[in-house]
Amino acid sequence: MTRKPGSMYRRITQQAYTRRKYMGGVPPSRITQFVVGNKAEKFPIQLFLTANERCQIRHNALEAARITANRFLEKKAGVNDYRLTVRVYPHHVIRENKQATGAGADRVSMGMRKAFGKAVGTAARVEQDQILMTVETLEKNIDIAKDALHKAAIKLPTPCNVHTGGADFGKH
Repeated sequence: MTRKPGSMYRRITQQAYTRRKYMGGVPPSRITQFVVGNKAEKFPIQLFLTANERCQIRHNALEAARITANRFLEKKAGVNDYRLTVRVYPHHVIRENKQATGAGADRVSMGMRKAFGKAVGTAARVEQDQILMTVETLEKNIDIAKDALHKAAIKLPTPCNVHTGGADFGKH
């Protein structure tokens, strides 16, 4: 079966479905690392990627955004001159009522309306103006970090903004 488009799961329409101990077969999150780059050093500049709308972001979209930003920063800024942090975690389990495809599938897949479905992935529920990613870097790399966050924002299902701030920007 093919994966359904992310636009089907973008809107928050129901209660969160997060209690994994009552579910069997929830696929693991694709996000491999939440903090990449130089984890030891303190950096003076912080840039934030924030969501403009309330939505759900699938785990594979978050991982694609992280990989894009990390590769761009590695190439342009160098491995030791930045720290990239993913600030959201995909807790919400996405369910899908799988349908049969092919010849004669219209008779086979006539099932219940609004069926419960099986777990097919996870998503992070994001509020408006919530911080999704943070890049900490040196002053000479501000433009590179902004470009990296813009490239990461393209991979996400909501429009995003890049903000520059000090250490106290995201403390709300």
